[in-house]
Amino acid sequence: MTARMPLEGVVVLDATQVMAGPFCTLLLADMGADVIKVEKLQGGDDSRSFGPPFIAEESAAFLAINRNKRSVTLNLKSEEGRDVFRRLARRSEILVENFRPGTMESLGLHYEAIQGINPTIIYCSISGFGQTGPYRSLGGFDLVAQGMSGLISVTGHPGDLPTKVGVPISDLNAGMYAAYGILSAYIHRLKTGEGQYVDTSLLEGAVAYTFWESSIYFATGEIPLPMGSAHRLNAPYQVFDTQDGALSVGAANQSTWERLCKVLGRQDLAEDPRFVSSADRVRHCRQLAATLQPVFRQRTTAAWLALLKEAGVPAGPIYNMAQVYEDPHVRAREMLVELDHPVAGTIKNIGIPVKLSRSPGRIRRPAPLLGQHTEEILHWLGIDQAQIGKLRAAGAIA
Repeated sequence: MTARMPLEGVVVLDATQVMAGPFCTLLLADMGADVIKVEKLQGGDDSRSFGPPFIAEESAAFLAINRNKRSVTLNLKSEEGRDVFRRLARRSEILVENFRPGTMESLGLHYEAIQGINPTIIYCSISGFGQTGPYRSLGGFDLVAQGMSGLISVTGHPGDLPTKVGVPISDLNAGMYAAYGILSAYIHRLKTGEGQYVDTSLLEGAVAYTFWESSIYFATGEIPLPMGSAHRLNAPYQVFDTQDGALSVGAANQSTWERLCKVLGRQDLAEDPRFVSSADRVRHCRQLAATLQPVFRQRTTAAWLALLKEAGVPAGPIYNMAQVYEDPHVRAREMLVELDHPVAGTIKNIGIPVKLSRSPGRIRRPAPLLGQHTEEILHWLGIDQAQIGKLRAAGAIA
């Protein structure tokens, strides 16, 4: 018997697109929520056209982040489309939107309006800068949030041009915090019966990840600078070139540092006044890296990994994306999954990163075709075929 998923039976009305919002609803969908994705009639979610198309007009990016959802097309600029949206909201427990602040108010679909027809709903808004403050009306973009949060200022190598984090971390973290806020509000509702409004943003999601950097600034007034792959509080804890590539080494405490010195055949470094303690090594981290780098270039990555593993020194290879999904441990942890798509056939996707022992999440369906479930969902609302025809004639649905 298949275990019941933790959010099974919870209906989520998803009025989001691109990355932050869809990532939030993906997290809920993977844990069993019935996510009804509302898309505009022409083109749907903008991310359907991001990058090279994978099938028909849909991108691989869209397929990756919209699995386990059902798609309904609605024209929210029409009164008929907004009426269907309200009917969906009335039957939902959670609503998530990531329009620019003010948009849902202009449509009459803001929190207070929806709360009037569904008092216990949990309504979450994700935006670039939040629903309050002087920047609330600005659009939200990951690159901008990374820059304004300080993330770009501490990423890359000293002296290089400012560098963004390689993944859209502001978008992803806003989506993660939104899901965290929604589930916290859901637990509150289970205890009290009260719904509430959840507000988070790309900027806050990015600032919230600067724990080390902010703490250093708060404590010392010093402004942290980029350090390449090195760590601010431990050394050596970074990437080194080898004879045929590179590897990461994490000698984060004293005993590991001493074991590393032995593996490298440089026991003298453990007694070098510049490198004796962790604080000394951090203070002289550039000199330390310059001392260790020529040693690591003397062997291949595989040879060093074998020696470091035997010595109990944390280390790992630097994978490209192909190597990630070839790794036997990644596969054993089911982080590569295959799905049957109605048009593309078998497609690959990232697995669920959280494993629950009694009520695990499941990947049940691939990302939907645009409007694939429109009639199915309208029938679920009690709208008959004749009414569907009228909605189509009015331009409310595709």
